[in-house]
Amino acid sequence: MKLSCVLMAWALSVCPAVLLATQMLLAAASSETLKCEGPVSTEQSGCHTDEEEDVIHASEEDFQVKGYKFSKPFHLIVSYDWLILQGPDTSIFEGDPLVLHCRAWQDWPLTQVIFYQEGSALAPPGPKREFSIDVVQKSDSGHYHCSGVFRSPGPGSRETASPVAITVQELFPAPVLKALPSSEPQEGDSVTLSCQTKLSLQRSASRLLFSFYKDGRSLSIRGISAELQIPKASEEHSGSYWCEAATEDRQVWKQSPQLEIRVQALQKPTASETPPMEPPGPLRPPPAPSAEHLRVSSSDPHLLHQIQMLLKQMQDVKVLLGHLVVELRELTVYLKPGITKVADK
Repeated sequence: MKLSCVLMAWALSVCPAVLLATQMLLAAASSETLKCEGPVSTEQSGCHTDEEEDVIHASEEDFQVKGYKFSKPFHLIVSYDWLILQGPDTSIFEGDPLVLHCRAWQDWPLTQVIFYQEGSALAPPGPKREFSIDVVQKSDSGHYHCSGVFRSPGPGSRETASPVAITVQELFPAPVLKALPSSEPQEGDSVTLSCQTKLSLQRSASRLLFSFYKDGRSLSIRGISAELQIPKASEEHSGSYWCEAATEDRQVWKQSPQLEIRVQALQKPTASETPPMEPPGPLRPPPAPSAEHLRVSSSDPHLLHQIQMLLKQMQDVKVLLGHLVVELRELTVYLKPGITKVADK
């Protein structure tokens, strides 16, 4: 919390002691003073400035230097205004509460207090000196100030505090959904959906929960894992996917852009790619035996004579069969019905 001291200009001309005290206060504000709570791991005691190089641990609450634990530094602001606006003294992130105080000189009573953001009133005039936002967003960043009317013994007119810049930092960026190894896998391949984002370094101790969706229906709700496995992709896994990252209290949640996944079916051979099959033709008659087929390795002349006689007889049978076929064709023509009637006449 910022420590503010509001001084009245006319008081400086009334008492020189007030001027001296003011100078001492300003000198204290510019000095490097740290409260030393005592040694942590050494027996020696001493205080150091925040310019030491051997800083072991630093945080918004305290820090350690060479085994000594120190309290958090604070900023001293001296103001000569009737009103000041006090804001948070530490970094503020998405999802945090924001509280603003409109402080008057010596806490004199105020009425018709108004808080402003970028010059626009946030609420109608009222007696409350405090303005709060339960859950801030990045859109709440801007310049704030307040105004109010002093009651007796104040000036009696409306006074305005100087603007204070409030910056709401991003807790984590909107996630990006990625499909690994590809958003167009082959049917049967394994696919991993990864919801990628990262917390701010100052809030790395926080935890995010992840949800996955496909075509408007949920696949996994508020899990600690940022990945979703598809062991064996099929055509039914094609569709539009997106993920959501949210804090555990769900004060901050963000969705990723949609990712189209198209599972490629396995290629099957088409009819044009299949070689045509020829229809089976008639069986060829076995070739007539010849001397080449019946060649005998023996040199017996009697056996060779017998083979030659057998071949001649087979040739004669072939000729006789040829004559028989011709005669059967002639007989078939003669036995046709028309030819028979003509013969009868």
